[in-house]
Formats: sequence, structure tokens, C-alpha cells
Amino acid sequence: MTNPVFLDVDGTNIAVRLIAGAAPGIVWLGGYKSDMLGTKAETLSQWAEEQGRAFLRHDYSGHGESGGAFADGTISKWLAESLAVFRDYTKGKQILVGSSMGAWIALRMVQELRKAGENRIAGLVLLAPAPDFTAELVEPVLTKAQKRDLKEKGFFEEPSDYSAEPYIYTRALIEDGRANLVMTGPIDTHCPIHILQGLADPDVPSSHALKLVSLLPADDVTLSLIPGGDHRLSRPQDLDMLVRAVDAMARQAG
Repeated sequence: MTNPVFLDVDGTNIAVRLIAGAAPGIVWLGGYKSDMLGTKAETLSQWAEEQGRAFLRHDYSGHGESGGAFADGTISKWLAESLAVFRDYTKGKQILVGSSMGAWIALRMVQELRKAGENRIAGLVLLAPAPDFTAELVEPVLTKAQKRDLKEKGFFEEPSDYSAEPYIYTRALIEDGRANLVMTGPIDTHCPIHILQGLADPDVPSSHALKLVSLLPADDVTLSLIPGGDHRLSRPQDLDMLVRAVDAMARQAG
């Protein structure tokens, strides 16, 4: 495993791993509290290397090998880092592959890139997509105690099924989330989209993916519902489906 390179974004060292190769390149965007060495990212990295295709991934601040504190993170901050990495390390057409929160970052990146006149996104592959999760999935089910913690401490903690460390949700994350909502009306990405959603996902219900599809009126959207698939989508059959989806998107865009 090669060491990451680091990009300074607003004074924070962001860890980046890059495989040079053919376009369209693949850009991996991980989930909340995930790092770029997870099973899905590693599987895609191996596939890209075999295919001779460019592959880029990074850790958001407060994640993995990057600097910064997790509790200082917001969607705006992680979006800015992702855009900086994208602009510094990619050329030509790219396919964004966003997992969970990474799907939200991907959709926001498309908006920001298009606003700047950069039309290089050739496709999106979104896994268990969690756009607007702070407003749609966290806020509606806050308990009295969690609301009190947010008000008094500025954060609340929740045990995680995926690590020994609890999940931390800060008031800043939730308030900033409201400034980054994408599911408030039709979303124009101007590229094909393939969504992979497990039907046994305890974190992001399949109804959330269906709502997202209903807001993508103009684009070629494929939704694959995976029986028995959980939030991680890391079983061998899930990884196989991910690789096939990304490969098909790359061939279509190429």
C-alpha cells in the first residue's frame, strides 16, 4: 500500500490516494465516519488498477489519515475539501461514486461544478444514498435528551454499529446541513445515475432512495434494490454489483 499524498485545504492536510489511468476516471466519496481504505473503496481501487482506469479517493478532515477534528466537520467543509481534491487531481471526464453521505457530497459537487462552468461529471453511482440525512433522517427522530444535548453541549452521541467509537452529531453539522439540502425540488445532474440500495438497510431506508429517484426527472436513472442488502453493501455479491455498475457507467461515458 503506497502512502497517501496530502493536499492543504484551508490549513488542513487532506490525505489523497490516486491511481493514474484512462478517463473517465473514478472518484470515490466515502460516508460519514468512513475512511478511504474501506472494503468498497479498496475493491474499486483494485478493479481500476486492473482496468488501467484513473481512480481518486481522499479522507475528509477528521476521517482516516487526514488532519482536523471530526467534530469540526460539516457538509460545507467536507464539500470544499472534495472539490479541492477533485480540481487538483483530475483531468477530463469523471464518474463520482458516493456512498451514504458521500452521495450527498457528490450531488452538491455536481451543483457547484456546474455553477462554475465545469461540466466534467459523466455519471454518478450512488450507494445507500443519504443526501440531506441531517434534516431528513436525524432531525425528525431526535429525542428530548438529544435536543437538550444539542442546545447545551452543541452535540449528541449515539452508539455506532460500525465502530467502538460513538457517532457524534454536532449542532454545526445539523445547522450547516440545512444550507446544503438537495432534496427540496427537482435535481438536475445532466448525467446518468445508478443508485444501489439495500432493502435491509437499518440506517437509510429504501424509501429515501425512492424519494431521491422521484426528484431526478431529467436524467437516465437506474435504481437497483438489493434484497438482504444492508447499509454497508459490502457482501461479495454487493461488491460485484458495485463494480459492474461502475464499469458499465465508465464504458457508457467513455
